[in-house]
Amino acid sequence: MSNMSYCRFQNTLEDLRDCEENLYEPCSKDEHRARINLLRLAHRIAADFDNDGSFNKEAAEALEVTQ
Repeated sequence: MSNMSYCRFQNTLEDLRDCEENLYEPCSKDEHRARINLLRLAHRIAADFDNDGSFNKEAAEALEVTQ
């Protein structure tokens, strides 16, 4: 189910925290595959940001964001 745009990040943050709390719990093969894909996606997202939370230059240019 998709999130409403006005609370997308708030809802996703809570779900992601739940995933973090249960990261090492046993799960089915399908759930394990989803866990790995989630971690890969989180890594890609994190790579687009500098340590202070701002977009890094390459990511900003890729998204056509002006800084």
